[in-house]
Amino acid sequence: MLDTAHRFAYNEDHAMFRDTVRKVFAQHLEPYLDEHEANGIVPRETWKAVGEAGLLCPTVKEENGGLGLDFGYCAIVSEELTYLGSSAGFTLQNDITANYVERLGTEEQRRKYLPSMISGDIITAIAMTEPGAGSDLQGIRTTAREDGDDYIVNGSKTYITNGQNADMVIVVAKTDPAMGAKGTTLICVEDGMPGFEKGRNLDKIGQHSADTSELFFEDVRVPKANVLGGVGSGFVHLMEELPQERLGIAVGAQAAAQKAFDLAVEFTKDRKAFGKAVFEFQNTKFTLADLKAKLQVGWAHLDWALLRHFEKKLTTDEASAAKLWHTDLQWEAVDTALQLHGGAGYMNEYPIARLWRDARVTRIFGGTNEIMKEVISRSI
Repeated sequence: MLDTAHRFAYNEDHAMFRDTVRKVFAQHLEPYLDEHEANGIVPRETWKAVGEAGLLCPTVKEENGGLGLDFGYCAIVSEELTYLGSSAGFTLQNDITANYVERLGTEEQRRKYLPSMISGDIITAIAMTEPGAGSDLQGIRTTAREDGDDYIVNGSKTYITNGQNADMVIVVAKTDPAMGAKGTTLICVEDGMPGFEKGRNLDKIGQHSADTSELFFEDVRVPKANVLGGVGSGFVHLMEELPQERLGIAVGAQAAAQKAFDLAVEFTKDRKAFGKAVFEFQNTKFTLADLKAKLQVGWAHLDWALLRHFEKKLTTDEASAAKLWHTDLQWEAVDTALQLHGGAGYMNEYPIARLWRDARVTRIFGGTNEIMKEVISRSI
């Protein structure tokens, strides 16, 4: 169990919510982790159960059908989900797409999507990355051509989390390719629209329970009413949401680092070598002591960043620094913990193997860590 005794970003209401999250995950996720990994997807009934328990989109305001809570509740879901060892796409809906719809959506769009996103009846995705455009979002080639009361969308996207399950995808498209970033628009494309096809569920190194897909758009006719935010404002909207997205990645990374450390401590105290516990060797103790010190710093920094975000003061460069630092720590922790497991760490039956595989992508998505350094450098 994740130790939260010394956290300072959370209050008693947060603690009560965390207890609920743990109970719901223990019932609806933990017994099925291996099944979700094998199938490459978390089934819709699990989404429904999590939604019915109030764990989806907790920040959505009451007038839009939500609980109107702060981002700390999303962070708690992320911490507990990652510590459990699941890569279910709940956090994308909580941390990212719900905020896009509520902040940018028309009243009609909010009524159409948010209540069902909260209940788990609608699963969402956001489609930015393309085969030829990753961290450089200005390089996207998917287009949306105006045609009367509609846009005609053409292009393809890849590495899209929740892609197989998605009922609605926020698609980043060029409505005016000649305008570069200023010609980018967000458009809600719905499952079942003619010409919108989901490709294969991609075969990834890790995060197997997160369905991740290719998406294809061939002359998809989408009503202009499905534009999210202003036409030509897509790039600006994407930049506005980056602090929360990158903070969310940092939250999961820190929880994963802690889980790796806890697994290493448990394993080395139990496993014997040369007549004594592996933990008793000086190298093991010093290695774990070094990690513990870094985790202590990490939790303090994460709570600082969360409090900054609650007050709407967290800047893009601060969030980028958090994403950079915590995902680097995550990789150090999982790789070190696997090494301390010896040969057992290379076996998929041990949880550390899954944590190690799942960790590799966090320094890539949400903007690569090299891009994070570029962003941070601009603030110096």
